[in-house]
Amino acid sequence: MLYRKIASLIEAHLQSGSNKILLIDGARQVGKTYIVRYVGQKLFENYIEINLVEDALGAGLFANVRTVEDFYLQVSMLAGDRMKEKENTLIFLDEIQAYPHLLTMLKFLAQDGRFTYIASGSLLGVTLAQTPSIPMGSIRKVQMFPLDFEEFLYANGLNEFAITAMRRRFEALEALDEATHNKVMDLFRKYLLVGGLPDAVNTYLAEKNIQSVREIQREIHDYYAADASKYGEERKLMIRRIYDLIPSNMENKKKRVVAKSIEDKKGKTFRDYSDEFEYLISAGIALPVQAISNPVFPLIESAGKNLLKLYLNDVGLLTCLLYGNNIRAVLDDEKSI
Repeated sequence: MLYRKIASLIEAHLQSGSNKILLIDGARQVGKTYIVRYVGQKLFENYIEINLVEDALGAGLFANVRTVEDFYLQVSMLAGDRMKEKENTLIFLDEIQAYPHLLTMLKFLAQDGRFTYIASGSLLGVTLAQTPSIPMGSIRKVQMFPLDFEEFLYANGLNEFAITAMRRRFEALEALDEATHNKVMDLFRKYLLVGGLPDAVNTYLAEKNIQSVREIQREIHDYYAADASKYGEERKLMIRRIYDLIPSNMENKKKRVVAKSIEDKKGKTFRDYSDEFEYLISAGIALPVQAISNPVFPLIESAGKNLLKLYLNDVGLLTCLLYGNNIRAVLDDEKSI
């Protein structure tokens, strides 16, 4: 199993007795379902998992649920024998964005307090923006990302002792010995190629085959782009265009998104594409960075609203798009790279 830092956060919240429902937000394929399932089954004797996308495509049991009583009735049809007490029963609502009305219902489920709940979803930023009654005060929303480099080190066999020792050296401004430094730098270059999407990491660990890793990354990249298909055709094309421009924007001289380059039309401004940018950011598949005019604290005071740069949410996707199977460019430390 891949070590994920967010597991301890989920475990602490579920054991805290908090009345708030934990809502895990994040792009698809970052491992939300797996980690909630792992923690939930570990802590609760009665674990109930409901995938609401599957329900929407199938039986539609929760499509018209509007009251807490109706909700419990539908859950009982799936897992009535596991609906016990709050202390030993966890209900996990996965892919909750499929039913926006259930986001509103989280408030009433939290108030009722009959069981312990947790929810997760993708595109939650988009869904919440379209939800008439956001359950503020009843949820704790946490963002989940692909594996970071530290988690990648754990996945590749480094233990807590080694990582703690390296952190102490860093904090003391002391160099690592050359052998350790070279090993970690080698793993860093591999992280640039593999990234942190769990399927890509697991495939790398099992096969050490860059072509297999790239195949997964290309599928996920296309999957992200296809998520925009719920919008009208014109907007869908603009979202895809901006998403496809991210790698080239990383390298251009202005180091930011240039509105004119999106449709190659004069007079277009950042404001013309604000909805498209918001979609990519809210979906978790692009990470925004705003330019600042004066690097003093607090940075937000000098942030330029229309000077935006986007990053892909995973470095493995970036190197997949830029270099494909040509891994030597990264592994050999080419300066231009």
